[in-house]
Amino acid sequence: MTPAENQKACIVGAGPGGLALARAFKNLGIDFDVFERHSEVGGIWDLKNPGTPMYASAHFISSKTQSYFWDFPMPDHYPDYPSNRQIFEYMKSFASHYGLYDHITFNTEVTGASFVDGTWEVKLSNEETRHYRWLVCVSGTTWHPKLPDWAKDTETFDGEIRHANSYRHLDEFRGKKVLIVGAGNSGCDIACDAAIASDASFISVRRGYHFIPKHIMGKPADVFAHEGPHLPMWLAQKVLHGMLRLINGDVTRLGLPKPDHKIFESHPIVNSQLLHYLSHGDLTAKGDVDRLDGKEVVFSDGSRENVDLVICATGYEWQVPYVDKAAFSWKGDRPDNYLQMFSRVNPQLFGLGFTETNGGIYKMFDGMADLIGRTICAQREDPAVWAKLQKRMQTYTPDLGGGVNYVDSDRHATYANIDALGAEFKKLRKHMGWPELKDGYFNTPASQTPSRPLQAAE
Repeated sequence: MTPAENQKACIVGAGPGGLALARAFKNLGIDFDVFERHSEVGGIWDLKNPGTPMYASAHFISSKTQSYFWDFPMPDHYPDYPSNRQIFEYMKSFASHYGLYDHITFNTEVTGASFVDGTWEVKLSNEETRHYRWLVCVSGTTWHPKLPDWAKDTETFDGEIRHANSYRHLDEFRGKKVLIVGAGNSGCDIACDAAIASDASFISVRRGYHFIPKHIMGKPADVFAHEGPHLPMWLAQKVLHGMLRLINGDVTRLGLPKPDHKIFESHPIVNSQLLHYLSHGDLTAKGDVDRLDGKEVVFSDGSRENVDLVICATGYEWQVPYVDKAAFSWKGDRPDNYLQMFSRVNPQLFGLGFTETNGGIYKMFDGMADLIGRTICAQREDPAVWAKLQKRMQTYTPDLGGGVNYVDSDRHATYANIDALGAEFKKLRKHMGWPELKDGYFNTPASQTPSRPLQAAE
């Protein structure tokens, strides 16, 4: 088959982003295959998947009304912040409802993808090779753990060191003295589990953070923000800072560092429990780790703690191991895609899910999937439309920061403000004459195949 005859797309991964793409491609009449190395849809939300960073107590950080697939809201009986089991059931129901299972090959990993003579040569774990015109990488960002240098020196420590991606249940902490390193959302969750179950628990925090409660005035925090009032960024920062002072007080009283940045200038920490356990003495805040010494962890202030188990919630490398790294441009270990999805190197290569932002992402995935699909349709059917889009990419540089000066860190190298990202998508649609997503957009008879109704999670 020649490149001109090959009009099929390959989607790598059947997690949330892969499912959004599959529905969008089906809706637009794009021929595609999805390959998933695990046995079910959902990606990280399936606790049985080896290497998933999910743990038993994990819940959605966004609320159910702000992060769901377009035209497929989460069930009314779900709580404000659904559990990982409920999200997993939601993923399976979504895939079933839109007839996506027939397009997914499970237990099959994409082991390599090379661009040869205008076509992607995709190698699979079953030793089969297939050819596609387009490749969409949506294999996730939380599969390749990142450890600090001191944690790799295991010979100097008599205890156990693990990355957070290996943690599953608080029973692992019983009878132990536990240190959690890192105060991201998963680190804070795991520290709260340690506060409940361990003999002694500590959390190592390198910099100060603003802790946003999950509910403000009885509403999920993201619902409160969505409903407004919508203020200029500088004013919103001042207002929320004042609210957090009222709600949380001065967190330095709990041993935490004073934040070294304004609110919104780092990824939000949405946690209502960590401060509770710190204030009750069930958890102790410590500074940055300096080194390991026998059974003790030595901190930057010279203090020491006897620790049996260290859990490093220290992030992940955003790898795309099956594609030559030169196929994407990069900032640090983050793919630097145009509008977070278009490869700046190869127009037949896309990435979805390589986005970190400050709000619910699933509806955003739907919009991005539709834009990728429309781009593929333009390349396939209308050279003039594709040329117009190419010119836009080459001449227009979007501002995805939303007026925020993000902290200088690897995590924020390609960070996007969700409102700014959404605004740029609207600009692109208007520029290209493409329709906005509206209620009912995906619920056409051709794209809807009801089956496998959602079961209540146990």
